[in-house]
Amino acid sequence: MKFLTFVTVAAAALLFSGAGGASQPPPHIGVVLNGLDNPYFVAMYQGAKHEAATRHVPASFRAPQSHADVSRQVAEVRSIVAEKKDCYAISPIDPTHLVSALHGVRRPVVFLDSPLNRTTARRAGLRIATAIGSSDFGAGKLAGHEMVSLLHGAGQVGLIGGFPTGNGALRLRGFARVVAGTGVQVVARANAGYVRVNAEAVAAEMLQKHPQLAGFFAANDLMALGAADAVTAAGRTGKVAIIGMDGITEALAAIRSGSMSATVSQYPYVMGQMAVEACLAATRHAGLPSRVNAPLAVITKANVARASAKYPRPFKPYSDPFKRLLRR
Repeated sequence: MKFLTFVTVAAAALLFSGAGGASQPPPHIGVVLNGLDNPYFVAMYQGAKHEAATRHVPASFRAPQSHADVSRQVAEVRSIVAEKKDCYAISPIDPTHLVSALHGVRRPVVFLDSPLNRTTARRAGLRIATAIGSSDFGAGKLAGHEMVSLLHGAGQVGLIGGFPTGNGALRLRGFARVVAGTGVQVVARANAGYVRVNAEAVAAEMLQKHPQLAGFFAANDLMALGAADAVTAAGRTGKVAIIGMDGITEALAAIRSGSMSATVSQYPYVMGQMAVEACLAATRHAGLPSRVNAPLAVITKANVARASAKYPRPFKPYSDPFKRLLRR
């Protein structure tokens, strides 16, 4: 995939009906996402694009080629800030690297998935309207409870993280918190940079070193699929529980086939929708909550059919405070 810069203008000629029924030009939203080589961020883009089109809001979308290309994302943020949008929605690869690119921005900024530290933001003069994501620690706890259930309370497991810090580390911590004190024992840990082939190699090594390994928890679905590849190559499909996180289509298919046991879906599509709603509410000077958690759901063989039918939207009701603000 080539490096991506694209613009969606949804009915820009229409007038936007603001608070109190007064007509005014619609706000222009600048969206910079993480790398679209990851289906998770593709779903986030789809949600934001759909919401912008539905609400007739012009929105510019940009993203680097790779989820690891921090310098490209910094350049994209600088470029879109130079266009002086009315609100920015950003999903940072590494929040600290974006501080200089956002320094002095006075328009509202909505962070997605990985928030910028608020103290750092204040020093940079940023106005963070809200942060939208999911509780990574809580999601990891959900995965931990599912693993304990799958292994009937006992067994050796390996953990596969993305990077040493950030969202993935929180997910592993949540998982470890739940299994501590049970008969489920974490015997191996490694990071695979959220890349499937890396996770396959890591999981294969864990299986060799720990022949009794009964489960894997990976901090995203791509790495869980890599672990499933390793388990298949070892001839142990169906004998090793594998739990991922994100709820991407490939993971849902793997759960249906039995090569994965479960995933904790974070619904990035909803995050994208909420980002557009939050920007609209912020430009209307509404008071936004400082943090909003997107819905989470544990998807297993028992409910994967329902989850697949509704994908990329949640299959259960969820709370959306921004939608309520826009109705006022």
